[in-house]
Amino acid sequence: MSSPADSEILHPRRRPAQARSRERFERILSAARAVLIDVGFESFTFDEVARRAEVPIGTLYQFFANKYVLICELDRQDTAANIAEIERFSQHVPALQWPDFLDEFIDHLARMWQIDPSRRAVWHAVQSTPATRATAADTERAMLEMLAGMLAPLAQGMDYEDRIEMAGFLVHTVVSLLGYATEGDAENFAKVVAEVKRMLIAYLFAVATS
Repeated sequence: MSSPADSEILHPRRRPAQARSRERFERILSAARAVLIDVGFESFTFDEVARRAEVPIGTLYQFFANKYVLICELDRQDTAANIAEIERFSQHVPALQWPDFLDEFIDHLARMWQIDPSRRAVWHAVQSTPATRATAADTERAMLEMLAGMLAPLAQGMDYEDRIEMAGFLVHTVVSLLGYATEGDAENFAKVVAEVKRMLIAYLFAVATS
């Protein structure tokens, strides 16, 4: 399979409307996660996904043009889960202060990376081509917009796009360091998470007082 065009935002060919079709679609996504964990993105094939999902390979092609599109759909799933968590947090604002929010959000991402190794695998896979990176950036925009809104009282001197950029910096810093943390044992993971919190809270205090 060739890499997709650089400027393309990757979407499924279609999304299922009927219950039976949605069930197959979800089964494909679940199988894709398992394959990605077991063999990595380089050895990831539609043949193996179809076998594990117990569907004809033609069913995959009904939904996805290639493996890059499928990986980007997994990334959409993960981002949607993060957005749902941010929405839950936002119900506590302003009662929940931003250091508490940051603490909870980092804990959420850390839990996801610990209990679901496919999160890490998907994150790394979407870095594989310009098109998957562009699609991931397009997907995460809604999440960054929410974070930028919540950071507004903290960074009152920043314009909206600067807050978007700051939100992206926060998310990518956390995820990159979680990738580093997972290389060690559980104790090391907890230490890295604690250091990430300390580093980013200090950074945001500097933003607030600058």
